[in-house]
Amino acid sequence: MSKEHILVVDDDPNQSDMISGILESCGYRTRTAGSARAAIDIYHEESFDLVLSDLKMPDMDGLALYTNLKTSNPDLIFIVITAHGSIASAVSAVRVGVYDYINKPVDTDELLKTLDRALEVKRLREENRLLREEMHHSEQAVTIVGSSPKMVALMESIQTVARTGATVLIRGESGTGKELVATAIHANSRRSEKPMIKVNCGALPETLLEDELFGHERGAFTGADYQRKGRFELADEGTIFLDEIGEMAPHLQVKLLRVLQEKQFERLGSSKTLTVDVRVVACTNRNLEQLVAEGSFREDLYYRINVVPITLPPLRERRDDIILLADYFVRKYCEENSRAPMSISKEARACLVRYAWPGNVRELENCMERAVVLEPSSEIRASSLTLDREFRRSVREGVVDELLDSRFSMDELERDLIRRALVKTGWNQSRAAELLGLTRRTLQYRMEKYSVTSETGDGNEG
Repeated sequence: MSKEHILVVDDDPNQSDMISGILESCGYRTRTAGSARAAIDIYHEESFDLVLSDLKMPDMDGLALYTNLKTSNPDLIFIVITAHGSIASAVSAVRVGVYDYINKPVDTDELLKTLDRALEVKRLREENRLLREEMHHSEQAVTIVGSSPKMVALMESIQTVARTGATVLIRGESGTGKELVATAIHANSRRSEKPMIKVNCGALPETLLEDELFGHERGAFTGADYQRKGRFELADEGTIFLDEIGEMAPHLQVKLLRVLQEKQFERLGSSKTLTVDVRVVACTNRNLEQLVAEGSFREDLYYRINVVPITLPPLRERRDDIILLADYFVRKYCEENSRAPMSISKEARACLVRYAWPGNVRELENCMERAVVLEPSSEIRASSLTLDREFRRSVREGVVDELLDSRFSMDELERDLIRRALVKTGWNQSRAAELLGLTRRTLQYRMEKYSVTSETGDGNEG
């Protein structure tokens, strides 16, 4: 774990170098600035955990610097260094939000203790922000779109299981909406006023995941310079969502099993047992039964998390919902991008329904967002959809099959294609020829061959 980054500001280079040297010898990362104005530029170039500044400087004093930086970071942790004669000014600075002040000449022990207290405050603020964000997310309306029989049954299962305290295992392919279902379960439960904490078990290395789940005590390992609460502790009385649980290492599975059975665990580096009241909702796209058979997933843990199984159908098995979802995503991204309402053409809808959607709902959402952003007109057409070439080929083949089944003659088909291209381009022959991949002269020849003119039955369309 890397140490915090501190900006040291002082117009006396000897003073700033001395303080920087003390901090770096203790493992902190530092950067120095010789003036308040230089500090402003540096602060916006890099990310700092704390600013340590001299109070009296010629171009701009420390309090003015604090006021300036605080406009871009309301949670700024700022400490001033002051001479004995300026203590009154330092006290006034603390009253307006500066964390603390340190007297000159700087005492190393006082400096490090003050920094330690200030950084602990910063960490607590971050933990509280995390809890507020998780609670905010859990309070948001959870929208699960679908009217197919499978989705109706799924929503009934969510309502039923949400009222209980049972552990839930959500299964389904990637992109089917497992996290959304977990959020819906929490939002409809008696724990909805408490936080829902989410952990991606497959995104973190084994050592970091253990710290993330259970936290650590100060001094538990190299770089553990403060006590840190784990996600289970933060989720007390709420819900913890364990995403990709099938990726969890065996020794962590043992610890998780104990939490599920006894509601107890210890932080890393501590012998003190903590007790929590947490509902566990897990999800996976892996075959856990196969992992159990292979010995990479504990059988006893499998039965502990598989109390109430919920399986999400892939999008290809709920095609009745595709257009419903597509319309929902178009409305959503039109609003987010301040666009006027857009429609989806008949041809585009046919493409959406035909496509297999290997990435499920997530792929459909990305497709519709991209179409909303990139389509210049008010209608999303088939050409607006970024679907793979093989699918486009299969769609063309499907159209050809339908034409053959309808017993169209080649002459009828060619005449209708020419007429549609002309209508689509406002009877602009050059543009229609380009659309059909013909020269203008060839188009004119075929228009004459099939008697296609704007006056022959289609006069009002051009």
